Amino acid sequence: QVQLVESGGGSVQAGGSLKLSCAASGYMFTACGMGWYRQAPGKERESVSYIRPDGATNYADSVKVRFTISQDNAKRTLYLQMNSLKTEDTAVYYCRADCRSTYWGQGTQVTVSS
Repeated sequence: QVQLVESGGGSVQAGGSLKLSCAASGYMFTACGMGWYRQAPGKERESVSYIRPDGATNYADSVKVRFTISQDNAKRTLYLQMNSLKTEDTAVYYCRADCRSTYWGQGTQVTVSS
């Protein structure tokens, strides 16, 4: 059974940092592309960052330079380091794994105050 469990969300002031984690189980971690997505109130879910099985990464323009995606294969964990946070980064952040099927975590709330 595939499970993705996010953690690390919370409340922070603008300019601060948070590091999200997504612990994965139940599938071959290194064979899947993985990404971070977010959904703000009243908005559609959007892609934040993605890492392919070959290690290539991409970022939404709004988070480039500020966010860094990484993964620890031994720990089967995906990370998102978020620096210089802005109020517009406030959202629920979701982890996603793209294997033969697509799997989602339950989400973790990130709130950035001014």
